[in-house]
Formats: sequence, C-alpha cells, structure tokens
Amino acid sequence: MNFLVTGGAGFIGSHVSERLLRDGHRVVIVDDFNDFYAPAIKQHNLARVQAVGGVRLHRADIVDKAAMDRVFAAEKFDAIIHLAARAGVRPSIEQPLLYTQTNVTGTMNLLECARAAGIRKFIFASSSSVYGINSKIPFSESDPIFKPISPYAATKLAGEALCHTYHHLHGMDMTCLRFFTVYGPAQRPDLAIHKFAKLIAAGKPIEMYGDGSTRRDYTFIDDIVEGIMACVRGKFGYEIFNLGNSNTVELRQLVGLIERALGRKAVIERRPEQPGDMPVTFADVSKARRMLGYDPKTKIEQGIEKFVEWFQRPS
Repeated sequence: MNFLVTGGAGFIGSHVSERLLRDGHRVVIVDDFNDFYAPAIKQHNLARVQAVGGVRLHRADIVDKAAMDRVFAAEKFDAIIHLAARAGVRPSIEQPLLYTQTNVTGTMNLLECARAAGIRKFIFASSSSVYGINSKIPFSESDPIFKPISPYAATKLAGEALCHTYHHLHGMDMTCLRFFTVYGPAQRPDLAIHKFAKLIAAGKPIEMYGDGSTRRDYTFIDDIVEGIMACVRGKFGYEIFNLGNSNTVELRQLVGLIERALGRKAVIERRPEQPGDMPVTFADVSKARRMLGYDPKTKIEQGIEKFVEWFQRPS
C-alpha cells in the first residue's frame, strides 16, 4: 500500500514510517521541520527511516492548503496516517492560535485533500488530553469528554469531530487514536522522560511540578506502533481507540526509575502545579484489545531501561 505519514520525521512518525517500510509498504512523509525543537533531531530521525529505503519526502506545512494540493497531485495514496501536530499542553496555553491553525485547520486541509482524491482510509492521532479532568478512572472511549483543560486538548477534540463529520458525509474509514504519554528511543527532547534524563545525566536540577503524585499512563513506542498497524489492517467505519499501557506511574516513581537506569541521583526543584496539567491519565484499553488485538507488552521499568540505553548511545 501507499501511505502518507504526516509528521513522519517526528518521534512517533519516524517509528511508524520505518515499520511500514519494513513491512513492504511505500511511504511518503510530509513534515515542515519547524523549530518547536531542533530540526536537526528530525533530520536524524529521517535519516534512520531513509536507511530502510522506499520513502519520499515533501517538506511542507499542513496548514498550507496549496502545498497539500501539490503533494496530493504528485502522489497517489491508499491511506493517510495523520500524526503531524503542534504538541504539548503548556505551549498551547502560550500559543493557542498557532495550535488551532496546525491542529484544526491543518487536519481539515488533509481531510479535504483526502476526500477530493478519493482516499478512503484515514488514521488520526488524538490524545489522552481530550479526557480533561475525568471523574471516572480508567478513561474509556465512551466517557463524556466535554471538559478539556488546555487549547491542545480542545484542538484534538476538534480533530476527532472533523473526522466523524467526514465519515458521516463521505463514508471515509476513520480511526482516531488517543495516545497516552508515548516514550521511547527518539522521544522528543521537550517531553519529561527525555528532559529529565538529560538534566540528571548532566548533574543539573529538574523541575517537579506539584508534590510528584501526578500519575501518567506511560506507553512505550513499540506498543503504539503495534496499535497503529492493527488499525492499518482493519476497517472500522468510525472508531476511537485508547492506546496506552493501562498502568499509571507517579511522577516521583518515574524520576526514581530514570535515576536507577542512569546510576545518578536527581537534584529536584519543586514548582507549583501548572495550569492545564491533568492530575492523572489512565487508559482503559479493553476496546482496543477486543477490536484490534492490542496488547501492550513493555512495562515502564523495561521501557525506561531501553530509553536510557538509546539516550547513552553515541550519536
């Protein structure tokens, strides 16, 4: 099959692209290499994907409809895996318009291009952030999600709604995947595990917001890729799936695991809780187990060891 992977030079996108290529598919990557973090990191990710072979790159911004039209005129796709987004809760509070442009307008551009090209399959990367402050734990796809607490979460909710609209109006096969705190080799440097590892290794203090009791459902990248590949193989009409590890880890426990893997103690600076941060994320993956055969295998202890092994590898 021919796949378009948006954000394919990023953390999740590069892993997905590499897996598709190894499975014998053809991949076109669209990525704008913006400066949210060092573009050189994406270049390094892309080189890893290109080493497998069979990938084409279009350096373009999904917000630019004319650029997307040119991509779709030049290429033929059987399916789209839409991973490109402005990510992160705290930056979205500082730049809500930018997040809306990329995550909402950019998604609409891709849906319109897909509709015009007759592409039937569309996989959309959503986020556990859409659950907001959820009174029920673990989070289930059937839970009401009317209380997002950051612009980032709101834009992902909007993306899910747009996908449903295009399924309803145009019969497109739409799958929305709510990712729960993805980590692993090539993780973005702004994310907690990578940021903490870098600071602890350098003997610099790390900032811990709140008392360290916030809990996240950390999900190893290999398990996320397996969930995405199951969606590639299936046909669902319109469905939403949680992809998580279905286990929560306190922030202070996470720091302890990173300390142990690095063999160094962290210097911790306490900070007040941040607006927009969810106190807990916890995925109910029973639907994904039943319909996708999804079975996350990497426990946090193993995952942190694998991440640190990559982190310490000479670049």
